[in-house]
Amino acid sequence: MSAYQELAADQLRELKNQLDQEYKEYQSKGLKLDMSRGKPAPNQLDLSMDMLDSLNSTDKAVSQNGTDCRNYGLLDGIPEAKKLMADMLDVEPEDVIVGGNSSLNLMYDTMARAMLFGVPGSEKPWFQCENRKFLCPSPGYDRHFAITEEFGFEMITVPMLPDGPDMDMVESFVKKDESIKGIWCVPMYSNPQGITYSDETIRRLAALKPAAKDFRIFCDNAYGMHHLYDDDQDHVLNLLRECRKAGSEDMVYIFGSTSKVSFPGAGISAVAASALNLSEMKKRMSIQTIGPDKLNQLRHVLYYKDVNGVNEHMRLQAQIIGPKFQIVLKTLKEELGGKGIAQWTNPKGGYFIALDTMDGCAKRVVQLCKEAGVVMTPAGATFPYGVDPQDRNIRIAPTYPSVEELTVAAKLFCLCVKLASVEKLLSGK
Repeated sequence: MSAYQELAADQLRELKNQLDQEYKEYQSKGLKLDMSRGKPAPNQLDLSMDMLDSLNSTDKAVSQNGTDCRNYGLLDGIPEAKKLMADMLDVEPEDVIVGGNSSLNLMYDTMARAMLFGVPGSEKPWFQCENRKFLCPSPGYDRHFAITEEFGFEMITVPMLPDGPDMDMVESFVKKDESIKGIWCVPMYSNPQGITYSDETIRRLAALKPAAKDFRIFCDNAYGMHHLYDDDQDHVLNLLRECRKAGSEDMVYIFGSTSKVSFPGAGISAVAASALNLSEMKKRMSIQTIGPDKLNQLRHVLYYKDVNGVNEHMRLQAQIIGPKFQIVLKTLKEELGGKGIAQWTNPKGGYFIALDTMDGCAKRVVQLCKEAGVVMTPAGATFPYGVDPQDRNIRIAPTYPSVEELTVAAKLFCLCVKLASVEKLLSGK
């Protein structure tokens, strides 16, 4: 098959009739499949069930420093959990506060505190800063954008390049505009493209000279250990370490969790930052909370023991989800390759594949999928305000469906891409 753009109008109409018939056959199957969120599959969660037996009523729930984990104390986490999360984030234990079940919660709270009180270096709380702005590398994570929209920031889209955000644009923006208070970053296997930032990108982030003295990099290390393959893995420089080298250690917060390692909603989370930033956080936290669930922290440490245990656990996870990614990538190549209507990423880790349709087709593809029984992430969700200016980016989440469901869903998705593309081409002829 030639590229669709090379087909004459009568050829496109004939192709559309064929695709319409295939689509009706899928509609008749009554499918109910979900590829909308990056959720672990049930058999991934099964891997962690023994953790629930790692601490029982006959054990002494005591931390290595003698703290009774059933009681008050240790606002910033038990020592062994700080060590575990520090190793997962590639920092030192003294750089870490261990939180509750969600790194997203830590990000929200960090932003809320900055709004109410500012951060070290602030002349005033962020809510008093008129026309405040935040840089949003896109395509990106919709929940990051929701946080900044919630707090009234103007979100500035920064294009994602193969090695990370467009740093020429980032440097230009922050250097001249003190109303820009920060940037979102997912440096390892980014959501949704699976891009890992290059060494140069990390070093340029660390070397930023923002006009705002209280500028912050919100670095979400959500997928730092989520490799898909044993023999082909990306690596990334640690941003906190590079900031220290550049004399800008107060500029970054690094967030992470075990949400997609152990149990979503029942894992542990952490933030890593400079001593000054952590001191400010703990000052506010001492009023906000009596501390997170130390029993859950202890349970995780008893189960994994150390970061090597986490790595082995993630290797088992990869054996489950790696083949699912391969099913989708193989189907995309077979069904869409050479047709000139789509291009997609081939990530080495993370939870998503990003596909770009022809301009103006993404919403139609998602609509067609939904009407045939497959729910996708809403088109536009990977951009600020839910608006993809070119209406082309779609996030594919292969992890949750079974292999059998995914095989069907991937073929239907490709059919919808073809059908939407033909409709678009015919509308221009």
